[in-house]
Amino acid sequence: MTPRGPGLLAWAERRLPSLTRLRPREPLPIHLHRRRIYIVPTGFGLGFSLLLAVMLLGALNYTNNAALGLTCLLGSAVVGSMLVAFRTLNGLVVGGMRTDSVRAGSPARVSLDVSAPQRIRTAIRLDVEGVQQVFTVRPGQPALVEFPLETSFRGWLPLPRLRIHTRWPMGLFRAWSWLHPDQAILVYPRAEALGPAPMVPSGDADRGRPRAGDELASLREYRAGDPRRQIAWKLSARHHSLLVKDLEQPAPQDDWRLDWDAMHGLDDESRIARLARWVDEARDSGRRWSLRLPDAYFDIAQGDEHYHRCMTALALRP
Repeated sequence: MTPRGPGLLAWAERRLPSLTRLRPREPLPIHLHRRRIYIVPTGFGLGFSLLLAVMLLGALNYTNNAALGLTCLLGSAVVGSMLVAFRTLNGLVVGGMRTDSVRAGSPARVSLDVSAPQRIRTAIRLDVEGVQQVFTVRPGQPALVEFPLETSFRGWLPLPRLRIHTRWPMGLFRAWSWLHPDQAILVYPRAEALGPAPMVPSGDADRGRPRAGDELASLREYRAGDPRRQIAWKLSARHHSLLVKDLEQPAPQDDWRLDWDAMHGLDDESRIARLARWVDEARDSGRRWSLRLPDAYFDIAQGDEHYHRCMTALALRP
């Protein structure tokens, strides 16, 4: 006999995809409409409805028109609250994900743009892995909703399912919808805490010699042919002879050639962590560096673009 469980689940997925939380991933932007918004009474709403039922029975039993009118008025407020809760979510557009680069083990800050074509939407909540954000959307002004996302491993981190819901305006009903954006965050690898510096090739050891530049090195006697702009006039007046400033630039720092195969006795993750630390140190010190991996090579360069290319390659190493 065929088990009914999978068939029932498949039927629920076809009929109530948002309610069963089994929506497949979908690209941004995501438009919320009536077929994916669900609404149920809250505990307070159920208690309030029970109170209205008791009031209605009492008003009919004692033929009290005032009590009956009050009951009908409160019942109308309940129905209006349900409609407002539904309309708060209906028509919302969720899109425009942004995030900064993040290291494994550090929380990623993710932001989503939520907009509404008309009407102000108040007291909307977004739940992401137990963290809740409350925001308001104004017509023509997308709300920027930020939330943290824990990271554990390097590589692509898919966005989890998100629940957007509201209890506005009276807390009698809760309207909600599930979102499953087809988006992912690139998580850079953890850098090694401590370790050796990379080996500098012998051909680079003599590159750091002084040359003419802008940094004061010493003073000397004037010689014929020295440029006038290098004469130290104030000091020359004190010593009754012309003194000239010797200028030189600081020695350029050696380039680093980072090579996966040059590290012996380390497993793959340890090599990635060490290379990540070296890339960080090279960028922070203003050096140029190259990176050689088993399946990629990044030539000598520096700057943020070069840094992000190298870190992306390390993050996506199998």
